[in-house]
Amino acid sequence: MTAITHQPLGGKVFTKPFLILGVLALIGAYFILRRFLFGLGDVSHMSNGYPLGVWVAIDVVVGTAFGCGGYAMALLVYIFNRNAYHPLMRPALLSGVFGYTLAGLAVMIDLGRYWNAFNLLLPWYAQLNSVIFEVALCVMAYTTVLWIEFWPAFLERMPLAFKQRFNLDRLQVFLKRYLFLFIGLGVLLPTMHQSSLGSVLLVMGSKLSPLWYTTWLPLLFLVSALAMGYGVVLLEATLTSRGFRLPSESALLTPLSRVAAGVLALFLIVRFGALLAGGHLGLAFAGDVRGNLFLIETALFLAPIVILASPTRRASQRLRFLAAVSLLAGGSLYRIDAYLMAVNPGNGWTYFPSAPELMITVGVVCLEIMLYLLFIKTLPVLPGAHQT
Repeated sequence: MTAITHQPLGGKVFTKPFLILGVLALIGAYFILRRFLFGLGDVSHMSNGYPLGVWVAIDVVVGTAFGCGGYAMALLVYIFNRNAYHPLMRPALLSGVFGYTLAGLAVMIDLGRYWNAFNLLLPWYAQLNSVIFEVALCVMAYTTVLWIEFWPAFLERMPLAFKQRFNLDRLQVFLKRYLFLFIGLGVLLPTMHQSSLGSVLLVMGSKLSPLWYTTWLPLLFLVSALAMGYGVVLLEATLTSRGFRLPSESALLTPLSRVAAGVLALFLIVRFGALLAGGHLGLAFAGDVRGNLFLIETALFLAPIVILASPTRRASQRLRFLAAVSLLAGGSLYRIDAYLMAVNPGNGWTYFPSAPELMITVGVVCLEIMLYLLFIKTLPVLPGAHQT
């Protein structure tokens, strides 16, 4: 039986790109500090008309979709029994750990009365009819599950004597025996809250452009999260392979590309089917801003389908990389448009993010990249030799 081992990448941590990312993260931290000292109004242009700004639209709605690599791969490996993709599981899981953890940080920055966030865990404050309550609870639970699923990487790195001294060897045995329970939760929870991110938009009604509004929003958000999860796996594997001169994983990425293309095609079929059924497809060619945004989204989705569905094109590392970038750009734009650009709150409300808002988002993204680099260099994350 062949067992998959993982190993740290090694090498210098404090490289020049790492330090540049660190500077941007510190700038973001400065504005986060100002937000907590002087309030939301000091750094944000959010208002009663636009209570959901870039922190929710990008850091949470887009960020959690970027963090769905582990969820998407878990469906393939553990639900559909495609064990050949297992070497891609732990790096995808790591991206999910940071995607969801930092999304939780962004929520805390966004909340006006952040000190009341613990009320989410108190049963007498539960709002069982609230979609946002379900999203918040599931995201919190899934973040915890992700860290538990990733914990074996820490244990594998610890010396045996250290684990025995603090009984961590027993924890390692426990996780090996019962990890399947957390894997099951790791598939259930994202299915719930990613679809609920679409349900949140249903209450907007006529305030959301018909090009985005449909009763199929829960399914569209779930399928788009899956597509973006596979896109993240393709992107990370390609960048890691090229950036650190590691052996190419094309043998796994080529068939995975076909899966990503199929999921993305399903998304477009549902979306265009809903538009045709509602008679709103003509709005895409109205020549206004929202119609043009819809066409850009569609082009960004079609390009990776054309590339990844072709056997010769998806085998090309460069084209596969470009397809992944296009897929993630299209998925990100779709979610940002649905939460911000396609919304008309009325009463003359307008919104454009302030520079501090944007720098906080940039800082959070930079911190995520820094942590990812730190972990793959110091912990057994990337696949190593296969032992028989």
